[in-house]
Amino acid sequence: MQLNDIKPAAGAKHAKRRVGRGIGSGLGKTAGRGHKGQKSRSGGYHKVGFEGGQMPMHRRLPKRGFKSHLLQFNAEITLSNLDILGLEQVDLLVLKQAGLIGDQIKNVKVIKSGELSKAVKLVGIGATAGAKAAIEAAGGTLA
Repeated sequence: MQLNDIKPAAGAKHAKRRVGRGIGSGLGKTAGRGHKGQKSRSGGYHKVGFEGGQMPMHRRLPKRGFKSHLLQFNAEITLSNLDILGLEQVDLLVLKQAGLIGDQIKNVKVIKSGELSKAVKLVGIGATAGAKAAIEAAGGTLA
């Protein structure tokens, strides 16, 4: 084998379509652009969502709601997740190492979903009213 013998796999490469090269090519004269109009001209195009000057759909429809960009740093864990973890003391670092929350998370809240059988001490982690009652009923605390 020589360097000049190496070829790409069959079908990996294909010739670029050559437009505007006469009638016989099938893409002569208007070169597949049709007749007249903005899209037929060089440099003629418009932004996404442009509707020819008509008020675009994204401006006609009413706007509702708001989603804070800070929510990406918040996470929830359930009582059943805490039970599976099986540790006496739980903080952010422990949850990240266990893979229950992402690395970017800054605030965690325990929600009341599932059962908790062991006493767990939460450090720097919030809890809903129902989850707090369940944790304290199991003999745990929130710090």
